[in-house]
Amino acid sequence: MDNKLALITGASNGIGFATAKKFLREGWRVAGLDILPSSLEESGYTHYIADVSKPETLPDIGGVTALINNAGVQNANDIDVNLRGTINATEKYGLRPDIRAVVNVASASAHTGAEFAEYTASKGGVLAYTKHTAIQVAKYGATCNSISPGGVLTALNAPVMNDEKKWEKIMSLTPLKKWATPEEIADWIFFIAAVNKSMTAEDILIDNGESSNFHFVW
Repeated sequence: MDNKLALITGASNGIGFATAKKFLREGWRVAGLDILPSSLEESGYTHYIADVSKPETLPDIGGVTALINNAGVQNANDIDVNLRGTINATEKYGLRPDIRAVVNVASASAHTGAEFAEYTASKGGVLAYTKHTAIQVAKYGATCNSISPGGVLTALNAPVMNDEKKWEKIMSLTPLKKWATPEEIADWIFFIAAVNKSMTAEDILIDNGESSNFHFVW
């Protein structure tokens, strides 16, 4: 499996960190890219400090077979990081003959519009760019899909997770009465990138039924 290299952006925390560990457990080599250092010290893992919104900072990494565009922010240059950063990383690492899968992390908000304006717009752009990229990488026999998580138990969502009233309101609007863990989302990402061979230009919504109510609590 030495020829299998997953590049994961936003790999230092949350979904990206869990995804890096998932690919490593499955025997892949992993390159992590983030503006922050990583606490992950395992054989087969290499970490790079870079900012996806600034293409001149992206390191040269050859042989990427799975690109996971996970790096994201909220209310902090959302369009530059979430959308333009996804485009930058894909153009640098995904549009190559070695690529076999690209997975973009969008958001349930891309479907409902029920969140901050630039965040929602950036993630909606990720959905459209996923379809565009699927056409571009098909000539390599590769797939490109996106995943749209709803609430996930990460530090990014601490403002509502730690607010008892807001959390109760969110749970009252969420049919399955829970949020996903980063590890659960990582399992989905791995399946789409490493197991899937025929689905492309699609998005998978994983939100515990949250989007069926079209409310936003923050």
